[in-house]
Amino acid sequence: MKKSLLKLNIAAVLFGLLALSPSTFASNQNNSHNVDNHQTNINQTTDATLVQTQYGMVKGQFDKINNVIVWTGIPYAKSPAGQLRWKKPVDPEPWEGVLDATQASKVAFQIKENKVIGSDDSLNLNIYRPNNKSNNLPVLVYIHGGNNQNGKAEEMTGNTMVNDINGIFVSINYRLGPLGFNPLPALQTGDKLEDSGNYALLDIAKSLDWIKENIANFGGDANNITVSGFSAGGRDVMAMLISPIFKDKFQKAISFSGGMTIADKQDSVKVFAKAIAPLVVEDKIKPTQEEAYDWLLTNQSDVRNYLYSLSSQRLVSLMGNAGIRMSVFPHLYNDGYVIPEDGFNTHEYNSVPLIMLTGTGEFSLFAQTSTYFSDAFNNGLPTDKKLNEFNFTNKYGGRLYDLFNVADSAQKMAPFYTAKIYGLEIEFGQDANSVGSKMALFGAFHGVFLPLLDANSQNYDGIIGNAYKTQGAKQLSMTLKKYLNNFIHSGDPNGTNLVYWNNWTADHSKANNTYLYMNADKVKAIAYMGGKNFTYSDVLNEMDNDQSINQESKNIIISEVLNGRWFSAELDQRYKNKSLWIK
Repeated sequence: MKKSLLKLNIAAVLFGLLALSPSTFASNQNNSHNVDNHQTNINQTTDATLVQTQYGMVKGQFDKINNVIVWTGIPYAKSPAGQLRWKKPVDPEPWEGVLDATQASKVAFQIKENKVIGSDDSLNLNIYRPNNKSNNLPVLVYIHGGNNQNGKAEEMTGNTMVNDINGIFVSINYRLGPLGFNPLPALQTGDKLEDSGNYALLDIAKSLDWIKENIANFGGDANNITVSGFSAGGRDVMAMLISPIFKDKFQKAISFSGGMTIADKQDSVKVFAKAIAPLVVEDKIKPTQEEAYDWLLTNQSDVRNYLYSLSSQRLVSLMGNAGIRMSVFPHLYNDGYVIPEDGFNTHEYNSVPLIMLTGTGEFSLFAQTSTYFSDAFNNGLPTDKKLNEFNFTNKYGGRLYDLFNVADSAQKMAPFYTAKIYGLEIEFGQDANSVGSKMALFGAFHGVFLPLLDANSQNYDGIIGNAYKTQGAKQLSMTLKKYLNNFIHSGDPNGTNLVYWNNWTADHSKANNTYLYMNADKVKAIAYMGGKNFTYSDVLNEMDNDQSINQESKNIIISEVLNGRWFSAELDQRYKNKSLWIK
């Protein structure tokens, strides 16, 4: 573990140990759910940034602007390098002295802007807490998005949120791409956890164990943990709800634009073998890709040795541009131990209070980066014919993705899920008068919630402009955080001066009263209960009859842009085995 250590004398360390035991934050037990009730500052005669963990001391820093304390890059497991590459995570090595937890955390190996970045030594987490003396604060854990192939814990920070939710925010880094998921038989060790191939999920489970064991020292309640995740992280959260290894590791869950996705393990083995076969030929192990493919499907020790000899950089360069298509990079395998063989058809859930969120324009960013539309955006913004085609794609792709993120999952879970499920749809982004013409082109895009919870978020600066700086957007942000504050404290999002949020039930669904809708104009936030007035079949039928674009363009969009995505199972079933759709 190569994170730098601060050199402090023994007296200073002993003082820190005495000053910053779990009792440090115990002097103020006021855990009020009122987000406007901030606590007084910690007595600065002690160093509140210095905290003892079970592996050693860590020193964070004050964010004086937001009145928050932050620790970054704390290891929750040892670097999974060398012979630990495709193994379950193990405890980090204890350290002497004080770990510097003030630098940006190391991210996992991944591709960014066509370059390999990151490190094997990436099993770490960031912690944000209010700069007050509150103890036993609820803990919100966040799993970043990126198709489980890229991304980082800093995708969302807690600097501008933890005071408003009166809680602790923890974000994690975990193994990605073929280092985080790999089903090849040669890697199996006889350990059911490792044989699952779901190494990223094992990392997440390990991080939750670390949080359970250490968060009290940061003023958190180890028995009040809410797991949350966005996009791939949201899908990981959904997988955690059916995974036996996550039982009792958390008390509540939030899936931001997640949904149910499982990859068949045996089919995934073939995809991985095909992806790695060119490396085998390049390294002159086998003369042809066909022979390399067959070899990689075996469980021979020489296959295992070869896989471990490959650099992490070469491995993460494989299976890029998956674009929310499981066929390109399959992960979350139904191995029968970490994830049940019947996947989300199981009747056994880790039932905890659950929020599932979606936006109305979830597909717009994926459409923008598709081959069909990318050139138009590289030259500015699409116009005329291409703009009509883009709007067509967003409308129907967005509706299908919307159903996938919330309604589809809720309907499947409801008969067997014993805790309450809450559905949320954000509409903010559709009205050009409120958000500007550029953001309105993308609507309530995939990730629309992020700048509402993290005012420092820069993930979407290129399209949102000043949309989140209006009085209405700020009020929307505070309203969302009030619901979140209530939920992480009690498991129920409802509270004073908030529109009552019904949980998902069959009766509410029939009454079109199953979703909380949230929006804002320039001056005020809007929240109301409503329903979903369309199904997958309705969307596909309307798309069939839509005359806003010509038939040739429609065929290409259906067969090349909308096809094969998480949400497109019924679309693919309707138009299967057709390279072009013919009405």
